[in-house]
Amino acid sequence: MERCDFCELPIDGGCACDLVKDQSPRGQSTGTATGDAHFPTGTLLISPRGVAHRPGCPHQSDSEIKAPLWGWIPDADPRLWRRLGENSPARATHGNTERLATRRCQSCDT
Repeated sequence: MERCDFCELPIDGGCACDLVKDQSPRGQSTGTATGDAHFPTGTLLISPRGVAHRPGCPHQSDSEIKAPLWGWIPDADPRLWRRLGENSPARATHGNTERLATRRCQSCDT
């Protein structure tokens, strides 16, 4: 069974990193369009600088959001966005799980 180089989970069997790959090893789509990753609306994206973004952020290209630089939380609790802060950080559950968001992107916050 092929394992992900980043998270070491089986590809197509638990690895969330394959969400940002263009094509799976079998040539089937993994939920992304070629050249542009599409995260579900409820995903919280966490940049290397600790800033939380939403999918489609006007100053981030979804195609550049991938492990190991970025982390993300799919289906994040909608209240998490408003709670974010130094005293209430959000840790990525997928991609780079060491990423912590402590502030919100101002462009995404509107």
